[in-house]
Amino acid sequence: MPGLRGSRGGTRTGRGRGLRFEDASPPRRGPSPRPGPGRGGVSPPWFPRLRGLSAPCRVAMSPSALLLPLLVLAVPAPAAAAGGCGPCEAAQCPALPPRGCPLGRVRDACGCCWQCGRGEGEACGGGGAAGGRCALGLECVKSRQRRKAKGGPAPGPLFPSAGGPPGVCLCKSRYPVCGSDGLTYSSGCQLRAASLRAQSRGEPAISQRSKGACEQGPSIVTPPKDIWNVTGAQIYLSCEVIGIPTPVLIWNKIIRGQYGVQRMELLPGDRENLAIQTRGGPEKHEVTGWVLISPLSKEDAGEYECHASNAKGEATASAKIHVVETLHEIALTKDVNGVLLSCVTRSTLTPQNR
Repeated sequence: MPGLRGSRGGTRTGRGRGLRFEDASPPRRGPSPRPGPGRGGVSPPWFPRLRGLSAPCRVAMSPSALLLPLLVLAVPAPAAAAGGCGPCEAAQCPALPPRGCPLGRVRDACGCCWQCGRGEGEACGGGGAAGGRCALGLECVKSRQRRKAKGGPAPGPLFPSAGGPPGVCLCKSRYPVCGSDGLTYSSGCQLRAASLRAQSRGEPAISQRSKGACEQGPSIVTPPKDIWNVTGAQIYLSCEVIGIPTPVLIWNKIIRGQYGVQRMELLPGDRENLAIQTRGGPEKHEVTGWVLISPLSKEDAGEYECHASNAKGEATASAKIHVVETLHEIALTKDVNGVLLSCVTRSTLTPQNR
């Protein structure tokens, strides 16, 4: 066999990788084994050939081969102090605040001492035991510019900012949630912080009821305003409401009777000069509606109501339309300490010679 020397029944010596094979098996008849694809025609690492032997096989390793595992074991592991962390001495850890941590406690970047978790928007990381750690549910995020300038890999999940420039704590779940107290929180981290504050006051803990904002009845964001105008003009009333779920907005004209009894006329009805328009927005769960009147007539004068409703309740707001013959009859109003003062002018302009 190429790479092996010796006569039949003699000693076969492999001169590869510091190994010596001694085969004391009796001579065999038959074709020689086919050389494998390995170096020197022998299939590495020659173990298939050894398994084919009927007699015991002794393997002797050279001293240099025995030293190789020792050299591997002798390579020192990276020192823990490279990142500013020495041996953990719990007795040297700083004490926590007497009233506890508002956002709970976490281990420092070295995994040794307890420290108060940082909240949203607070600095974190920086390396070593002095680096701040984010509270539960938050992560330490570095800006892309800092990561690129540093030229190093992104922080790991265990110690996000150990050994690098400081970052900022951000909540992992950045969507609004509804708490068991009926309030909407901008994130799960804000809810957990409110729950910890409530527990510190001896109140029940606040849990997450559902994702998204809590359901709430409609409220008027922008009510309609009174209008004065002449016949034949084009006018509109607008109303903006909000609620969860998004409310349904309708318009009514309030008809008052002689004894104060009123009835509602659902708009637009059969009026040819009046149209209703509604669209969502401008914000989420908001809706805006308009009453468009063109041309304006005296029959259009009166009180108009914006009515919003959803599964949680309803809300209303109203305004009046005043129809006058001429622009000189338009009232001038002024809000004084919450009281509307109006002044109606009824005069004509006379030319003067200069």
